[in-house]
Amino acid sequence: MFQDRRLLQIVVLCYAAVWIITAIRPVDRSDWLIENLLVFIAVPFLALTYRRTPLSDTSYVLIAAFLMLHAVGAHYTYAKVPIGDWMKEPLDLDRNHFDRLVHCSFGLLLLVPVREALMRTASTRGFWSYVLPVAVIIAASGFFEIVEAIVAQIVSPELGTAYLGTQGDEWDAQKDMAVAVVGVVVSAILSAAIATRRGRKVPRR
Repeated sequence: MFQDRRLLQIVVLCYAAVWIITAIRPVDRSDWLIENLLVFIAVPFLALTYRRTPLSDTSYVLIAAFLMLHAVGAHYTYAKVPIGDWMKEPLDLDRNHFDRLVHCSFGLLLLVPVREALMRTASTRGFWSYVLPVAVIIAASGFFEIVEAIVAQIVSPELGTAYLGTQGDEWDAQKDMAVAVVGVVVSAILSAAIATRRGRKVPRR
């Protein structure tokens, strides 16, 4: 039960605090609203599925971490997040790469929750419990890029550049998907290595 899970309660409160703070006077309110369409769908979905398919505290912590990063990006618009600007000079970057960080985090942080959900709902085990989540996240990354482009055109074409965060890069969508692939593959390898170290071997097939 939710009332018995202290860590989960803390996670929910922390995310709610971050979301509320970043909702106050964002750089571009219209862009903030579009960016939060993901939140308005994802958070109710997690709440509605909690009773039937509750995830582990680890999964909820990882999901919350990703959503917090997204909240920061939505507040400033991804192209203007201060930490991305601070990284430009020391790393000799030509653009704000905070959006790349979040796309990489999409794969890196969500592999475990997706794997856990598939293991509980589709009974995936062993080798396939790693391969299928990787495939799902890669597909979701591409799907979101398509949805973002459609939403930008339908909801507010004039906000397209700010919402998509291309920063003049015509290959932005492909690069975003590429870093998501890197993140999810790294997460899968680490998860498999940890499972093997604990004595739960990962079958070859």
